[in-house]
Amino acid sequence: MKELLIATHNQGKVEEFQKMLSDLNIEIKSAADFNLSEPVETESTFTGNALLKARAACQATGLPTLADDSGLCVDALDGAPGIHTADWAETQGHGQKGRDFKMAMKRVNDDLGGIKGDETACFMAVLALVYPDGREEVFEGRMDGTLTWPMRGENGHGYDPIFVPKGYDITASEMNPDKKNAISHRAKAVAKFKKYLEQKNADAA
Repeated sequence: MKELLIATHNQGKVEEFQKMLSDLNIEIKSAADFNLSEPVETESTFTGNALLKARAACQATGLPTLADDSGLCVDALDGAPGIHTADWAETQGHGQKGRDFKMAMKRVNDDLGGIKGDETACFMAVLALVYPDGREEVFEGRMDGTLTWPMRGENGHGYDPIFVPKGYDITASEMNPDKKNAISHRAKAVAKFKKYLEQKNADAA
């Protein structure tokens, strides 16, 4: 594999993948490089939505494509927001669509009747790899923890300010970014993806 398309328009996510995959000697492309439209995420699982995005981008470009879908799952909310993690942050302002994660975190707190600190939750990430010949692979990563209130920390993004990873007493937003990225759900999924590529290369040698 000499080229890999990351099926996202989020430049920050593209740069994150470039950093995590920098040792593989693969040229990373993004959906923005090909002006691809974003498919509507109609599936009911992280895996379904990741595959949907990867298939669409692969079909449009003819390149091996990696797509991810991820989110926060709160046990006491029956797994919500789950696949709707980003939707909970959607807002309308001045005619423009945007995301307000402080609003989303407040909704989590409100729906729980006030976070007490013992609410268990996890971040889930699913990576879907789709080849032009139709082959597909899926890699999952999970980071367990508990919720806290009020929000704490200035690093990270999304729901990080209310999420305390298991084994720590600080939020993901209070962590050094390199430390957080080393234990994150996405990092675990990427590690499985890299192990798959290494094995595939070894088998071909």
